[in-house]
Amino acid sequence: MTRNWAGTYDYAAPRIVPVWSEADVLRELAGDSGPVHALGTRHSFTDLPDTAGTLLDLAGLEGGLALGDGTVRVAAGTRYGVLAAWLDERGLALHNLGSLPHISVAGATATGTHGSGDDNGVLTTAVRGIRFADADGAVHEVRRGDPDFDALAVGLGAYGVVLSLDIETRPSYRMRQDVYRGVSWDAALGALDAVTGAGYSVSVFTRWERPSVGWVWVKSRIDADDQPVPDKLLDGVLDIDAEPLGGLADVTELRGVAGPWMLRLPHFRLDGTPSFGDEIQSEYFVPREHAPDALRAMLALGDVIRPLLFVSELRTAPADDLWLSPASGHDVVAIHFTWRNDPAGVDAVIPRIEAALRPFGARPHWGKRHDFDRAAIERVHPRLADARGVFERLDPRGRFSNAHLELMGVREPR
Repeated sequence: MTRNWAGTYDYAAPRIVPVWSEADVLRELAGDSGPVHALGTRHSFTDLPDTAGTLLDLAGLEGGLALGDGTVRVAAGTRYGVLAAWLDERGLALHNLGSLPHISVAGATATGTHGSGDDNGVLTTAVRGIRFADADGAVHEVRRGDPDFDALAVGLGAYGVVLSLDIETRPSYRMRQDVYRGVSWDAALGALDAVTGAGYSVSVFTRWERPSVGWVWVKSRIDADDQPVPDKLLDGVLDIDAEPLGGLADVTELRGVAGPWMLRLPHFRLDGTPSFGDEIQSEYFVPREHAPDALRAMLALGDVIRPLLFVSELRTAPADDLWLSPASGHDVVAIHFTWRNDPAGVDAVIPRIEAALRPFGARPHWGKRHDFDRAAIERVHPRLADARGVFERLDPRGRFSNAHLELMGVREPR
């Protein structure tokens, strides 16, 4: 397969090499001096993971699971759903999961991918250590607190090939999922904290229509399986028959049915088809204090957005200190667009969305479709130059650079 998982990006690399072990990675790095990049579970929607040389397909670099002091070591290509099941069997959990459990731990953390929750950091915030191979095939380890860690954690594949990660664990917990309908935009924008704080993890699914926001999907941690939830959320009501994604078959169980964290935090089941499939995705992160005005700006574009849209999702994450994280320095609200596979239409509407969000300091998701360039990224990521300096120092030959990273200013042009 030479496309991303949705079939909406074709990889241009002339050589794609599956790797099944760390030894395979090191052999490839030692045997070829040309450009190389790591490819995860193919969930990016741009040429971010592409290269003019060799793509190392890490999907086979999985497992290697071992518990440490409050952490788990996991091979880079392991999917989050596989890791979650292994941990739950041992009474352990992660702080959060993305909506798709199909994504790899290295790819997701390298791009600052996230779940939702006012107190749940992006997935990378749980990383305690990174083992990676450099351009010569030498293996290094960097841990939280080390000088380069905050640059490398959301590292975009720009400095090496991640081999394994040490990720923080916690005791397992149980959850339920409930959906509220009828919450009006007026009520939500006037009390956004009440919406996003209604559960451990909250997502709002919308098509930018008034008067209702659409569906508020609340994932609650529970102490007992019969623990009740409120019947109302602002001016909305609990809907036990709700299908916020239009009846997609492989959604995790709703209707308040209690279950383990790993089967409730994601929106989709690991054994099923994620999302809509034939799609393009974009996402922007705005500082929390600007979120109501940013959402009003999107509502004003609703007539332009809707013809191209499956659905939008609103999520939250707290501030962190990782230099290239979407939440670096700010609590954020993420505004996500799942587009129909209409590249020309999407390319036409993205500039209008970005122009409307620019006054609010919006940052794009690194792996999703956007129109930012180096100057635009520098405006919203104040540590970009510092991160670039670390990447250039660790990879002075630019072996892990590519056209996308150079366009974004993550690596220097070559």
